[in-house]
Amino acid sequence: MDEWEQMDSKVGWSRRRFLLQTAKFSALAFLGSPLSNAEPAVFRSLPDPQAHHVLMLGDWGTVREPDQQTAVASAMKRWCADYHIRPEALLMLGDNFYGEMSDGVNSRRWIKQFEQMYPSSSFPGPVYPVLGNHDYERFRGNKVEAQLAYTGRSSRWTMPHRWYTVQLPKRNPLLTLICLDSNLPGSKGLDPWPWSFVMSKQEHEEQNRWLEEQLARPRSTPFLAVAAHHPLYSNGSHRDNRALIDEWDPLLRRHQVDLYLSGHDHDLQHLEFSGHPTSFVVSGGGGAELVGWSTLPAARGPWGLRALGFTDLELSQEKLTVRHIGKNAEVLYEFKKRLSSA
Repeated sequence: MDEWEQMDSKVGWSRRRFLLQTAKFSALAFLGSPLSNAEPAVFRSLPDPQAHHVLMLGDWGTVREPDQQTAVASAMKRWCADYHIRPEALLMLGDNFYGEMSDGVNSRRWIKQFEQMYPSSSFPGPVYPVLGNHDYERFRGNKVEAQLAYTGRSSRWTMPHRWYTVQLPKRNPLLTLICLDSNLPGSKGLDPWPWSFVMSKQEHEEQNRWLEEQLARPRSTPFLAVAAHHPLYSNGSHRDNRALIDEWDPLLRRHQVDLYLSGHDHDLQHLEFSGHPTSFVVSGGGGAELVGWSTLPAARGPWGLRALGFTDLELSQEKLTVRHIGKNAEVLYEFKKRLSSA
């Protein structure tokens, strides 16, 4: 057992530790704002096939670990088949393609690692991607431009811009989802490689103006979420991202954003902070190599696990249910977030 497995064993999901962590988190939620209505479930609930589901995963387009991507994709198919779920959408949380993609929009990787890996027979709804740091790698060709261009080729891949907004489900929507590009220029840790590039200063300023306009609009759905590749807060190896915290955390607080969804760290996490309206979810177990912790989840959680897997966001009028699902299609953890009036 390596050191990270030993660390994971210390935060294993025993019933006793779960109850202790639940009590601790409930106290924090009680001390928080009225919209800090997130609560871990002691008894994991079965997914409702009549509800609306959005499945999400990050860090999936691996080159070196193809069997791991296949295992997670198989778990997603099994999860949907076992519980008769037809997802409204897939949310791809960045690092959609590691390594070289020299043929760009014509690459065979689109068929093997996307169309066949996540087939329309299991996932008929649209696929909404955000860009990760590995999507900004420049070998031969430009993977960012290829992903934007593939929107015109695919019946499902939907990436109209580097940042965009969608509402889910399409009929009587319950969730407004703001998808962002977190590859900010000059951000420490975001552009460390000589073959990488990031968004321009002009694009950065344009996205910031657009984001503030989107958040300032009157809310038309019960819930509001922001998705990007890089976490603001993470117990994983990449740690907290000060640049994103400085820019986006005040906006999340001011506009009472319910969820911030990300990947980047190759694990599954749920973080809460007393008085903060936003629940932070990391879903980076889509297939790439697992990495370790910078902070044990037991010290700042309520939960995290170094595991392959994906996340199911179940939507209803009164609450959100977030379930982290492992590579064997089992529920590893779940929490619910309720409207303040519910």
